[in-house]
Amino acid sequence: MNRVATGNSYSQVLNDLMRAQVRQQEANTQVSSGKTASDLKGFARQAETLLATRSIQTKVEGFLTQGKTLTAKLESQDLALTQTADAAAGARQAVAEALATGRGDALISELSSWFSSASDSLNARFGGRYLFAGGQVDTQPVTAASMADLTTQPTVAAFFQNDNLIPTSQLDESTTIQSGFLADDLGAGLFDAFRQVQAFVDANGDFTGQLSVTQEAFLQGMLDDFETARSDLTDATAQNGLIQNRVDKTLETQDARKSMLKGMVGGITDVDMAQAISRLQQAQTTVQASAQVFSALSQSSLLELLS
Repeated sequence: MNRVATGNSYSQVLNDLMRAQVRQQEANTQVSSGKTASDLKGFARQAETLLATRSIQTKVEGFLTQGKTLTAKLESQDLALTQTADAAAGARQAVAEALATGRGDALISELSSWFSSASDSLNARFGGRYLFAGGQVDTQPVTAASMADLTTQPTVAAFFQNDNLIPTSQLDESTTIQSGFLADDLGAGLFDAFRQVQAFVDANGDFTGQLSVTQEAFLQGMLDDFETARSDLTDATAQNGLIQNRVDKTLETQDARKSMLKGMVGGITDVDMAQAISRLQQAQTTVQASAQVFSALSQSSLLELLS
């Protein structure tokens, strides 16, 4: 006997078809996006963990950005410190050569050149800001334009305009280090040595021709002053190098944290592509089967029978 009452069957088959289409759409979205869901609601109990992990990710990204900027700044500092130390070494060498030859014809000219090099290095900038000005990053820390200016003030301290705020940088949640230097700490000893030479010239005249006994004795004493300044500046350069090494290691740690957190987030949000494709294929098969059942059922309806 042919079945003519199909209302309930239609309803059931239609519901099955709609559910199959929803599952097909969800599986298709997962395959195309590679994610298990498009919002936090879709992650259910893991939503809180996901939020906390992404918050840490943001912090780590911030530390990485700061660290890379700090690395570039430290490289600029290294160049400036090396040039200042070279100026001290060059000044000492000029004095030593004058003593070795017994003549001082070009000594002041050479020392003036080394002073300008040191002054320019201590006024070095990074990102438009003075490296060694402390907190007054927009104020030029060294104001002496030439070696001759050094004797226009009672002490060399008058030519340094930096404050006492040593730059610091935060490497991670719990580590903050001193990452900068101050111009007066770096240059006071060297500038004082240059000032002594300028004061001697102002009082006794330039070093021209054969050096006198007095000039030789004075220059002999200046060798130690320039050597001390060079040594101190070399130590500062080495300290800057140690800071660079520490920042590099911190960046490596933060990179490792970044990879770990990415894996944690991926474990929550990323879909297993093989399973997603399998679910998509199953959903497509279910939709096709439901559609065929719906089509077959339509052929046994009362209207078809009456027609």
